[in-house]
Amino acid sequence: MNFLAHGYLSRHSESLLLGNFIGDFVKGRNMDHFAPEIVRGIRMHRNIDEFTDSHPVFIRSKNRIREKYRHYTGVIIDVFYDHFLAANWKDYNTEEDLPAFCDKLYNIISVHYDMLPDAAKEIIPWMKKYNWLLNYATIEGIDRSLKGMSRRTPFKSGMEYASGDLRIFYREFSEDFNEFFPDLMSHTRVAFP
Repeated sequence: MNFLAHGYLSRHSESLLLGNFIGDFVKGRNMDHFAPEIVRGIRMHRNIDEFTDSHPVFIRSKNRIREKYRHYTGVIIDVFYDHFLAANWKDYNTEEDLPAFCDKLYNIISVHYDMLPDAAKEIIPWMKKYNWLLNYATIEGIDRSLKGMSRRTPFKSGMEYASGDLRIFYREFSEDFNEFFPDLMSHTRVAFP
């Protein structure tokens, strides 16, 4: 899952949300410099990624475009799934609308900016300026995100073309997400009560 889903799944705790957000930027096991609840969020992020990567529905989604994108397929599906969460936000969060949730997440990150890993600090200004999380709700927003990610990858990824596959297989990916995401929500509620 990508940034929006990680944030959504940990929304009941600011520290957990912060740790979950920076999970991709923290390498290794040495996390002694983070508060315990932030470490819990990092562990939650890793747990979500492990659950997602091994889930049969996620694998089915990846197999649909694996030949074309190879190593980057999982990243692309993560972004696609964030699109379906954003586009169907009211089905998952009746307490606050997507713009309010995005603003809250950006504010939490901004307040704790100094403790973020350097790699996270590099993307935060762009994430906020272009409101990535809110823009995940549209295919055009996904297209911009994937093109930006493609520019930042060290190897040729082809991600800049992936929104075309989202359009082609939109119904199939939507059905996959709708089958997968409730499983992930149940899993995180049990693993991180």
